[in-house]
Amino acid sequence: MHMDSPIEVPPPLASAAGSDTERVASLATAKRSILDQLGKRIVGQQDAIELLLVALFAKGHGLLVGVPGLAKTSLVTSLAQTLSLRSNRIQFTPDLMPSDITGTDVLEQDARTGERHFRFLRGPIFTNILLADEINRTPPKTQAALLQAMEEHRVTASGTTHVIEAPYLVFATQNPIEQEGTYPLPEAQLDRFMLQIDMSYPAHADELEIVRRTTAPEAAALQGILSRDEILEFQELVRRVPVASHVIEHAVGLARASRPSDETASSEVKSFVAFGAGPRASQALILAAKARAVLNGRYAAEIEDVRALSVPILRHRLVMSFRAEAEGIRPTQIIDQLLQKQRS
Repeated sequence: MHMDSPIEVPPPLASAAGSDTERVASLATAKRSILDQLGKRIVGQQDAIELLLVALFAKGHGLLVGVPGLAKTSLVTSLAQTLSLRSNRIQFTPDLMPSDITGTDVLEQDARTGERHFRFLRGPIFTNILLADEINRTPPKTQAALLQAMEEHRVTASGTTHVIEAPYLVFATQNPIEQEGTYPLPEAQLDRFMLQIDMSYPAHADELEIVRRTTAPEAAALQGILSRDEILEFQELVRRVPVASHVIEHAVGLARASRPSDETASSEVKSFVAFGAGPRASQALILAAKARAVLNGRYAAEIEDVRALSVPILRHRLVMSFRAEAEGIRPTQIIDQLLQKQRS
């Protein structure tokens, strides 16, 4: 279990103040600097980095799925360094207890009076970016310890509620090829993740560069690009980004069309989907679209932003039917079909 490391706060951005359009330009500039810094340590994985930034500024959580050795852990810890945020890492194991995550009450005795009292000792969940490594290796009871923190940014222990300082994001990793000793995440917890970020094997040229870097002397430490206050400001900026009614209609239409019981559901959805995406998916599509627009220097979310994010937002929210499993139908195939239908 890795606890908080010291952070170096960068100087404020010159254009952090001013109008919202100036702030949009400022964030787009900061994004390029963040990508430059991450490029010193992470080779390739540009799509994953973009989605992590979308989740960050949309105040969402991310689930990173990929085989071992794809730098999932390194990517999250490196991102925290470039954002000057506190980060903790929890290695999830079958014997991990909920109190190992949230914290526990410890009995203390006053040296002068001899009186005893309980003091809450905060767990590693109290940080800005929590890396839940191999989250599917721990039982559901321990997984559930994250639910309140992910949704409400607070922890209740022994009847007392403790607030987690903003910004707060959970980035969990999961290895898809492991079967023994794993506990699939329940649908309720999967729905708490705004994005599922699938990471694939690197390209040949990228793998050559990875080997060169990791077998050479360590590179210099990463520089912080944004301060905590700037991140909070940009998160609020994303909320203020305007969205036209037809963009919202498109996002809601995608989510509703994934539900077998909805009148807009296609025959494929009715045959292969047991449960579709809920209203939280519609909200995520719009918030993530806003963040994507701002990160690309635009002060308005468009339909293409929604469509570009539909797969990472919807794929972990579709519960496939037994027929789909028998015929090898994947959630991404259903989402592609939904996108084609919405465009027509």
